[in-house]
Order: sequence, then C-alpha cells, then structure tokens
Amino acid sequence: MELQVLPKKENIPAFDKQAIKLQNITYFDAPYNEYEGEEITEDVIAEVLRKIPVGINIYLSLQPFGEDDWLEVNCNGEWLSLGYSSQDGQDNYYSYNIAFADTAERVKEEDFSDETIYSPLESGGQTPIPKIQALTDIETGVKAVEYFIRTGELYPGIDWLHEA
Repeated sequence: MELQVLPKKENIPAFDKQAIKLQNITYFDAPYNEYEGEEITEDVIAEVLRKIPVGINIYLSLQPFGEDDWLEVNCNGEWLSLGYSSQDGQDNYYSYNIAFADTAERVKEEDFSDETIYSPLESGGQTPIPKIQALTDIETGVKAVEYFIRTGELYPGIDWLHEA
C-alpha cells in the first residue's frame, strides 16, 4: 500500500454550521447507541462533540447503514485518532502526527507492544493505533470531527495520511 502525506492548509473554508451530512452514528462503547437519518439532530451532534475530549469510540457515516464512507473517531482524552474509509475500505485517510513520522517504517513490523510506536487507542476496539495516526491536539481533532459532520469532507486544518 502506498502512503502519501496531505499537508494541512492554512485557510479553512467556511461551512454551514447547521448542515448535517451524516446518515449514521454508531457508538462502540456502552450504551452502544446508534442514530440514523433524521434521528441525527443538533442535540445528538452536540453530545458527540462534547464527549470527544473525555473519551469516545464512534463511527460517523455518510451512508444510511454506516457500511461505507465513515469516519472512525477514537479518543481517550489524551490521544485522538481519525480514520476515514471509503470505496469498501480501498481508500483510507488517517489523521497524521508529524512528530512520529520517523516511526512509519517500524509500524510495518506490527510489534503492538512497542509503546514508542503505538498509542493507547484501538481501532474497532482491537487493533492498536500507531502514534503517527493519532493527535494530541484534541481541540483541533474536535474541529475536524465537526467539519466532517457538517460537510462530509476531511478537515483541511490537520495533516492527513492517505493510503490507497
């Protein structure tokens, strides 16, 4: 798989802060809530955004059943990872932490016990997330999540790692 860094942009386009592009929200922590279509209200979005800094594991999908075009958000209050998947998992983007760029080759070794490479976060509740794909700027991560919710696009205010 080919990896490409997409650098952040200085200018963030304006967006409608009342728009909702999501069609599905699925929590992967108790109480395992799921919201679809019109169930995704401003109150639900506010709850998601409020929970991110204290810890959340959630999928936000642009598709009604959450099976494609989804952003996985994992946060434990110190680390936050964003992973976007589309085209049935063939096109993937991950939040990119340049501070850990030198670990990219070591990630391929899959030594999940190496805490210098892996964050304490887990994708899907089981796969360790490399620090190169996890942010420590939670506030900016929350902005990225809201941008996705409102526009259905990746937030241009962070670096992304593209895998195709």
